[in-house]
Amino acid sequence: MKSPEPGKPVVVATTGMVADLATHVAGEHVEVVTLMGPGVDPHLYKPTIADVRAIRDADLVLYSGLKLEEGLFRQFEAREKAGAAVAAVTRGIPQHELLTPPDFEGHPDPHVWHDVALWARCLDVVTDELAAIAPQHEETFQRNANGYRWLLQAEDERVRAAIATIPQKRRVLVTAHDAFGYFSRAYDIPVRSVQGVTTESEAGVADVNALAKFLADSGVPAIFAETSVSDRAVKAVVEGANRRGGNVRISPTPLYSDALGARGSDAESYVGTIAANVAAIVTELGGELPEGGLLPAE
Repeated sequence: MKSPEPGKPVVVATTGMVADLATHVAGEHVEVVTLMGPGVDPHLYKPTIADVRAIRDADLVLYSGLKLEEGLFRQFEAREKAGAAVAAVTRGIPQHELLTPPDFEGHPDPHVWHDVALWARCLDVVTDELAAIAPQHEETFQRNANGYRWLLQAEDERVRAAIATIPQKRRVLVTAHDAFGYFSRAYDIPVRSVQGVTTESEAGVADVNALAKFLADSGVPAIFAETSVSDRAVKAVVEGANRRGGNVRISPTPLYSDALGARGSDAESYVGTIAANVAAIVTELGGELPEGGLLPAE
């Protein structure tokens, strides 16, 4: 986490996905500080002393919400009680558009950023919150948000077209944990996973065996590890599937489920992360990537 630049309002964003929204809207007028770096699991994240200080001193705290960052809620509540601005970027998404998996204690699935069009809806909250702390730049924030919204719409269309090229019998995304429900719904690809929505609990033997049997029976060729989740359970599923006569491998390219890629990589931005995920999925499952690639021109 880098130090904020003096003289600018400071926004603390929990995840790289939230920071990406804030950075695109804010432009040069606000300093955006990210708490969680590449490969960090927000489900299990506990704040450091530096995080607590950053949240305390920020002009605005933006977080994803829907119980994704439970380890930080005490800090959010303390800031709100002190009268500071704290906002979940997902607060404007209507309840009926959220997924509520039965194994997640009746709470909505927090992984909304995997549906690009749905994540774009969060721009309105970010724009409003930034305008509240820097009202002199409100028109710029709105213009920046509209430009980024257009780019996200273009990416959504590219993702939809690419996933549609995967042959129907192989169009199943099998992952380490159930982070891709919104991706599944948006882009018409069924999803199976070893763990549930949160990574707080270990996968059971029954879960591993059931998924191994499914892979052996279905002929789906690949399972995907994730950059922020241990691949131990994924390896156990592959071993079990292949003992049952399957021909399954772990994709050499893990998916970015809960965090962006490393700085300097193709996946350091939100759009880059989506493009990297889709490229890996389409390649492994036998689809075709578009000639122009998956990144829209900025």
